[in-house]
Amino acid sequence: MAWWKAWIEQEGVTVKSSSHFNPDPDAETLYKAMKGIGVGSQLLSHQAAAFTFPSSALTSVSPWGQQGHSRCIPAGTNEQAIIDVLTKRSNAQRQQIAKSFKAQFGKDLTETLKSELSGKFERLIVALMYPPYRYEAKELHDAMKGLGTKEGVIIEILASRTKNQLQEIMKAYEEDYGSSLEEDIQADTSGYLERILVCLLQGSRDDVSSFVDPGLALQDAQDLYAAGEKIRGTDEMKFITILCTRSATHLLRVFEEYEKIANKSIEDSIKSETHGSLEEAMLTVVKCTQNLHSYFAERLYYAMKGAGTRDGTLIRNIVSRSEIDLNLIKCHFKKMYGKTLSSMIMEDTSGDYKNALLSLVGSDP
Repeated sequence: MAWWKAWIEQEGVTVKSSSHFNPDPDAETLYKAMKGIGVGSQLLSHQAAAFTFPSSALTSVSPWGQQGHSRCIPAGTNEQAIIDVLTKRSNAQRQQIAKSFKAQFGKDLTETLKSELSGKFERLIVALMYPPYRYEAKELHDAMKGLGTKEGVIIEILASRTKNQLQEIMKAYEEDYGSSLEEDIQADTSGYLERILVCLLQGSRDDVSSFVDPGLALQDAQDLYAAGEKIRGTDEMKFITILCTRSATHLLRVFEEYEKIANKSIEDSIKSETHGSLEEAMLTVVKCTQNLHSYFAERLYYAMKGAGTRDGTLIRNIVSRSEIDLNLIKCHFKKMYGKTLSSMIMEDTSGDYKNALLSLVGSDP
C-alpha cells in the first residue's frame, strides 16, 4: 500500500469517536480521578475565608455540592479512569472534554494532567490531548530545541505526511512557536540534509493521479543511475530532486526501472552512495512511497527492539496513527516480525504506560 492511499483507509482506525458522547460526565470523571489538583482544598479555604463552618459541615459536602459525601481530597490518582476516558475518545472529543473541564472546574485539563502524572505515562496522556497538527508541530519543535537535533523525528514526519497535512503543521508551528518551521529547519540543519528536508516540506510528491509517463520514469531512473552507481562520487541533488518532487505513483515506476538498469534496488544504491541522516532521509522517502504501513511498523518495532525503548518514537507513532491506519500497521507488523504489536508492548513496557498503549492499539489482528 503506497503512502498516498493510507489516508483514506477507515478500517485502519483503532481509536474511534465514542457513541452517545457527552463531555461533561467525562470531565467530571477525570476531575474525580485526580488527587493533587487541590480543587477540594481550594474550595474549602475559599469558603472558610468567607464563612464560618463547623469542621463537621466541611467534611459532609462533596466537591459537587451534594450533602453526605466526604470532601477530603482522594488518596491517590485513579490512572485507570484516566486511561478509560482518554484512550477511548477521539481527539475531537478530547478537545470537547478539555473545554468542559475548564468550564466546570476552572482549570486547564492538560496542565492538570501534567501536574498529576509523571514519566512516560504523563508523556503519552499529554500527547493525546494535543490536536493532531499541534502535536506534530510540538514534536518537530522539541526535535530542534536545545543541544543537538533529533533528525530522525523531522525526517519521519516530513517524509510521511501529505501536502495538506504539512501545510497544517506549518501553520500550527508558527501559531504556537512564533517562527517559521522551514526557517527553523534551515537554521538547525545544514548541507544536503537541510535541502532534502526543505524539499520534503513543500509536499511536491502529493500528486495522487495514477497516471505515469513511462518515458519520464525511465529517464529519471537513468538519471539516478548516472548520479550514483555510474560515476565516482554521488550527485546528491539529483537524488533529492527526483525523490522529493515526483509523485508516489511515478516513483514506484522509477524504482522498478532503476532496478533493471542497475541490477540492484534503489535502497541498496542509497546505502552505498550516501550515509548518516541524508541516507536515512532518502530511505524514508523510498519506504513511505512503497508502503507507508510497513514503514510505521518498522519504526514501532525498532523503537522496542534491543536494550531500552525509544519511548518518543513509540508514543508519537501510536498516538498519531491511532485515528488513521494503526490497524493496518498492526497487520503489517505481524507479517513482518512474526509477533503482534501488543505482545511486544507487553514485553517492553509496564504499568499504566503499558495499559494506555494497549488500549490505544486495540485487539490483535
